[in-house]
Amino acid sequence: MPLQVRHFAASRLAWCSVPRVTPARVLSTNVAVPRPDPAGADRYTGISKRLTAQISVFTPGPSYGDGSGVEGDFIGDRDHHGGEQKAVYAYAREQLHYWSREFGRILEPGSFGENITTAGVDLEALLINQRLRIGTAVFEVSVPRTPCRTFAAHLGVPQWVQRFTEHGRCGTYLRVVESGKVTPGDSISLDGHPGHDITMYTAFAAAMGDDDAAALVVAAECLPPYYHERLVRRLAPAAEDVSS
Repeated sequence: MPLQVRHFAASRLAWCSVPRVTPARVLSTNVAVPRPDPAGADRYTGISKRLTAQISVFTPGPSYGDGSGVEGDFIGDRDHHGGEQKAVYAYAREQLHYWSREFGRILEPGSFGENITTAGVDLEALLINQRLRIGTAVFEVSVPRTPCRTFAAHLGVPQWVQRFTEHGRCGTYLRVVESGKVTPGDSISLDGHPGHDITMYTAFAAAMGDDDAAALVVAAECLPPYYHERLVRRLAPAAEDVSS
């Protein structure tokens, strides 16, 4: 089912006040340019991205450290990134426009380290485990991105972790269900329904400390086991207090 969503047209830093409807599509595909970690860690990072004409995606190994799901991509922090659940990262151009206005400078596609920059789709409104057909590949909405020191240093924005968290627009990691190729201009369409109502927005709030959101996510049992159990452990003391 093709996605049709409302978004605000933008020209550089000026926003149009009239919403329009645009089919969801890929605006750009991006791969890493390895650079020294701007946060000072003794490693290289792949957060800086360059545009590329097409990406080939596949399912990496199950664990952090198993690498990106994008051929030719690079991951520096192998303790927290890569693997099946974080194979590909997508972020919306509309949100880059929002932050461009906030920062007073242009943020080009790939500026947030995303492999796929989208247009015309509210990524955070997608349900966890929702299947997406993009190009010749099939993906599932996986887990939220949580902001880190490298991300903050890359952008050079004070209190970035707090600002990103409060805004609530984290984009989405995608797991690769069927390998394939993704090209700018490809449409983005939904495939089926995951059978619950937990959005990426709610999952991000849960990951960043909102216990009410975490309770909803845990009850839905929609996250991969590692992420589910982490929320269960966090909520356990509160559950014990209620029962005592």
